[in-house]
Formats: sequence, C-alpha cells, structure tokens
Amino acid sequence: MTQNTLVDKTFRDNEGNIVIAQMPNLPLIVWIVTSLLTLILTSGKINTVLDVLANGSLFTWAWLELFQGVNYFRRALGLAVFIGIIAFNIQ
Repeated sequence: MTQNTLVDKTFRDNEGNIVIAQMPNLPLIVWIVTSLLTLILTSGKINTVLDVLANGSLFTWAWLELFQGVNYFRRALGLAVFIGIIAFNIQ
C-alpha cells in the first residue's frame, strides 16, 4: 500500500508503481510517424496534411495526459507539452 505523500502522488500510479515513462499510445505514435514523414516530404499539400496530423495528435496526447495522466508528473508533462504546442503555433 502506498502512502499519500506528495512524492507518491507525483510519481506513483494507483497500483504503487513509479511511472515516469510509458509505452507510447496511439496519438504519440501518430505524432512520431507524421513528424518523421514531414522531414522526408518537405513540400506540397502532403506536408501540410502531415503537419496538421502531427500537431493534432500531439495536442490529443497532451490533453489526455493532462486530464487522465496516472500521476502528477504525467499530468504536468501533458500541461507542459500543451503549453508548448500553443506557444510554438502562435505566429
């Protein structure tokens, strides 16, 4: 049984495991693949579509982490990425 200290709430999940990194979920996999493809296909409509998909999937991942993350660290990571997406896309 885990204690309810701030450190436990920050780094442990409901089962008491320390969770900092996890296997990528679908939005993160889509972001990785589409981001890599934008490096290969650097112009045209396909690049625009890939860029939109990359940003949308990363936004989805950040949103899910922010509201459904297993601990405070994962939620803070989602918030940081969410803020980063907004900051880098305001032009």
